[in-house]
Amino acid sequence: MTAALGDPTRREIYLHVRSGTGTTAAAVARDFGLHPNVARHHLDRLAAAGYLTVRLGHSAGSAGRPAKHYHAAGPPSDASALDLLAKRDDLVVSLLVAALDRLGPAVAEELAEEVGEAYGHSLAQRIAPGEGQRSLRGAMQVIAEALTAHGFAARAEERGSSTAVVSEHCPFGAAAAEHPVICAVDRGLVRGLLSCLCAEPADAAHPVVLSSRARGDDACVATV
Repeated sequence: MTAALGDPTRREIYLHVRSGTGTTAAAVARDFGLHPNVARHHLDRLAAAGYLTVRLGHSAGSAGRPAKHYHAAGPPSDASALDLLAKRDDLVVSLLVAALDRLGPAVAEELAEEVGEAYGHSLAQRIAPGEGQRSLRGAMQVIAEALTAHGFAARAEERGSSTAVVSEHCPFGAAAAEHPVICAVDRGLVRGLLSCLCAEPADAAHPVVLSSRARGDDACVATV
């Protein structure tokens, strides 16, 4: 249950579907301001856990390939647990905010990047253990796909002599907007993933440069 509903966005999507008569990934993407791939990922996770059922069909007036329509699987037996998960998230966010304020920006950013890098390293080991000889371009494409699966709605781009991962959505939401130091997690994630996936990982000569909307930049981009 925690794996399916522990993510606050996924929980809100589930409650949204449960309150209506069914929906599609495109409709969820529109209603929640998500990339369609991220919306589909959340819906499929809920379906895999048994919280939603999936039917194929055409919407009124549409043609072409039938879309997946997601419906609530039935009255939940764990409604009280949903409330507990929401309260747990609030508590964790409160703890995070207090810790960041007490650490100060420099130490907090260093810690955020370390945590992101460690998680990126472990994630790469699960994605492709022992397959670390990709080109930088190929590695960044895998990184974009991995970040998308984690709610970032990311894509890889070539930018002259550099390669970048552009994120259209931030899973940290308001917490990152209030404490932009959290954005250092993104940089750490890319560094950790690159260290395992790329034949020539980022280093001092080829650093990961981060820009983020939370810090006033035009987009959230990690560039190597």
